[in-house]
Amino acid sequence: MAIGGIIVILLLTALVLVLVTGVVLMGIGGEANAKYSNKLMMARVWLQGLVLLSIAFMFMAGGK
Repeated sequence: MAIGGIIVILLLTALVLVLVTGVVLMGIGGEANAKYSNKLMMARVWLQGLVLLSIAFMFMAGGK
C-alpha cells in the first residue's frame, strides 16, 4: 500500500475516534460535554479537511 493510502487510513481512524468520543460525551452530558464539545467539533472539522486534502493530493499525484 502506498504511503498516501496509509495516511488516509490513519486520518480516517482519528476522525472516527473523535466523532465517537464527541457522540459519547454528548450522550453523557454534564460538565465534560460543556468543556470538550467545541474542541472535539473543531478537531473533527480539521480532520475532515485533512482527509479531503490528502485524497485530493493523491489524485493529483496520479496515485492508484
